[in-house]
Amino acid sequence: MKRALVLIMLTIFLLAGCTATKQQSISKEPENVDQGAGEVADVALEVIAQKLATPWSIDKVDNTFYVSERPGHIVKIVNGERQRQRVKLEKNLATASEAGLLGFVLAPDFLQSNRAYAYYTYVEGTKQFNRIIILRLEGDIWKEEQLLVDHILSGSYHHGGRLEISPDGKLYATVGDARAPSIAQAQDTLEGKILRMNLDGSIPSDNPFPNSYVYSYGHRNPQGMAWSTDGTLYASEHGNTANDEINRIEAGHNYGWPIIEGSEQQEGMIAPLFTSGNNTTWAPSGMDYYDGKLYVAALKGTAVLAFNIEKGEQRKIISGLGRIRDILVDGKYLYFISNNTDGRGFPQESDDKLYRIPLLILK
Repeated sequence: MKRALVLIMLTIFLLAGCTATKQQSISKEPENVDQGAGEVADVALEVIAQKLATPWSIDKVDNTFYVSERPGHIVKIVNGERQRQRVKLEKNLATASEAGLLGFVLAPDFLQSNRAYAYYTYVEGTKQFNRIIILRLEGDIWKEEQLLVDHILSGSYHHGGRLEISPDGKLYATVGDARAPSIAQAQDTLEGKILRMNLDGSIPSDNPFPNSYVYSYGHRNPQGMAWSTDGTLYASEHGNTANDEINRIEAGHNYGWPIIEGSEQQEGMIAPLFTSGNNTTWAPSGMDYYDGKLYVAALKGTAVLAFNIEKGEQRKIISGLGRIRDILVDGKYLYFISNNTDGRGFPQESDDKLYRIPLLILK
């Protein structure tokens, strides 16, 4: 208890000098829920930016943030100043539930190339699809420059949409099952999968299936990815009714949907490392890794969750801010965005917001 109080006072002292950003009280769950059950500490949390419109992805270069918004903008944030940049796409952006401009990640050479990768849902005639593209920033406008993957089926829900660049320089994408569960088991389709490609959109020669973007299959609606320091890939996935999952992803493996989910097991299919079980829903979205833990945004769970991989333990570390969509860790801070303006939340004053909290107090 004394150690916890010291950490809290240290954090308040450190954050007291930050006058450029707004501070807000949150709930932080105790680190050891067995020894500290019921104890909740109020700590200062910085608001880096506010009044975001249904934000989806965070990326960062130096001290500049870029946040994608589902209605079709990229918000540039520098020193708390917000600039909403227009995105010019080749297709009409879909406005269906969960759809729009979703995944967004800066190219490794962004400072030289002004390029980024994006995943968006679009309408073509009476049909709806997802596509993966390269964007280029010209002045204050992002323009669709190159198509990488097109005509990914899009149902009324379950678009997936997360993009991440792996430590070995490959582009990964999560794709939902487009509300057609059986398609997740078909190795020759892109839906219900995690995809892997070179940064130019070509298929890597070491992908598990010849001439295929498919890296893993049997997914329902994966929405987050992160790599540990040893190169292991982890992904978050929405269950059908509860039974949300955190999976260790291996090339060519089958993660079971719709045949198994949650703690169910079947030969030839991979059960999750963690599951919310039959009676709890996390609706996990974006995630990141730091120091043996996976930090995961929870939408319906309205929290930031931490999963200790080695110990097999999980806990809620931040709550009271509503739906959380994405997370970014830079080694010093944990950043996350709320997602209360997406039609399913209860917006608080000046929502949605980009927050940060020192990793020091989350250990």
